[in-house]
Amino acid sequence: MAKTALLAKLTAKEGKRDELLAVIGDIGMSNAAGEPGTEVYAAHKDQNDADVVWFYELYSDQAALVAHGGSEQMKVFGRAMKDLMAGRPELTFLDPAVAKGLEF
Repeated sequence: MAKTALLAKLTAKEGKRDELLAVIGDIGMSNAAGEPGTEVYAAHKDQNDADVVWFYELYSDQAALVAHGGSEQMKVFGRAMKDLMAGRPELTFLDPAVAKGLEF
């Protein structure tokens, strides 16, 4: 089975990025910790935009990505982020090819 990845751009409402990161660190990370098919779940601050968070996610296969996205925990996570977001996340789906530190 081929691994799959996701790059997500989350834009917080002005000045709300730290609150968004707190929700990610609390609810988002606890959700991902319980998902065996979620191999990497990493949030990054954008160095050039104080309101943007980039997420890199790596899954063991497409089924793991689908299970993550459709879980009840993700619905809770989405509701917790709703008032902090300036809009919908921008999602880019990826087929991993080459990396240091990750096995494909």
